[in-house]
Amino acid sequence: MLLSLAQWLQAHYPEMGFLRVFQYITFRAVMAAMTALLIGLAFGPWVIRRLTEMKIGQPIRQYGVEQHLSKNGTPTMGGVLILIGIGVSTLLWFDWSNRFVWIVMLVTMGFGAIGWVDDWRKVVDKNPEGMRSREKFFWQSLIGLIAALYLAFSVSETSIVGVLQLFTRWVTSGFSTDLPPKAGLLLPFFKTVSYPLGVFGFIALSYFVIVGTSNAVNFTDGLDGLAIMPVVLVGSALGLFAYVTGSSVFAKYLLLPYIPGAGELLIFCAAMAGAGLAFLWFNTHPAQVFMGDVGALSLGGALGTLAVITRQEIVLGIMGGVFVAEVMSVIIQVSWFKFTKKRYGVGRRIFKMAPLHHHFEKSGWLESQVVVRFWIITMLLCLVGLASLKLR
Repeated sequence: MLLSLAQWLQAHYPEMGFLRVFQYITFRAVMAAMTALLIGLAFGPWVIRRLTEMKIGQPIRQYGVEQHLSKNGTPTMGGVLILIGIGVSTLLWFDWSNRFVWIVMLVTMGFGAIGWVDDWRKVVDKNPEGMRSREKFFWQSLIGLIAALYLAFSVSETSIVGVLQLFTRWVTSGFSTDLPPKAGLLLPFFKTVSYPLGVFGFIALSYFVIVGTSNAVNFTDGLDGLAIMPVVLVGSALGLFAYVTGSSVFAKYLLLPYIPGAGELLIFCAAMAGAGLAFLWFNTHPAQVFMGDVGALSLGGALGTLAVITRQEIVLGIMGGVFVAEVMSVIIQVSWFKFTKKRYGVGRRIFKMAPLHHHFEKSGWLESQVVVRFWIITMLLCLVGLASLKLR
């Protein structure tokens, strides 16, 4: 919005040439981060008061970690504060004609709506489980498939009309139209190695990444500040990938696919980082507010969509290694318990408790130790992911 206003003022008032700075993505990204940060810090206390007045408190499972029982009643659904910061800041600073930012925004807000319903049921029904898993998965799948279908044809087209034409051509050709090479699965640390996916393969992979990352971040959100900082770190790194792939010069130099319009995603990533840091101000131990599913599901969906657009799905798995470990610990724990119960009559566990952060708590680590150490691991993994830009 402000970009269009600056361009209009320049056209009508040539003496306002200093407004050319609005054309630079890096400038608008910095301003987006600052805007989201200030919005979060300014409205955070008010949001927390409102959640407290509405008695929207987090119910704690009685079979969980004993030290967490004292957190019962802490205001939840604080992810609304993050979404407000991201939404307002992004709308102010990004180019409204950019197709990629809109689809990321829609996925983020869509998953946020699912999380809102889930959190609301937890509060109103006093049920720690919230929305039924099948119902939640259905809506996640619907949004994920729509986003994946759109992205399959928008990677090589810069307009909605072009996307519709390419989609129509794919349908009329009997679903045999191939996607360009830059839509393949890019392998990091190799110069020009990519695996062609085809339309159905692209949609399946994109769906898995978007929905899977959303749930992985949700599993990670179990300790004060544990999920939000990795989201900020991984999102910022993906913003750099977006800026590079959106530049024909940088993309050619670093042997990455050039995706016109992807650079504008840096604005969204910067806003997410600013909003996340503002939330961390209130979420650091002892937390004044929890993000809830409204924040965790939406942020995870955003990270997955960003990775799909920039063709960095594998790099997301590297940089988001903490998220991967958390969700895998749950899968392994549940699968092994069911297998041993069926075979031996008694279910056995590999971890003391899942997700993984609870295992370390049960092993004697303090909550703050788990959180900071997971942050450090994420920083290292992000550096490894960023190294793939040059090490090929």
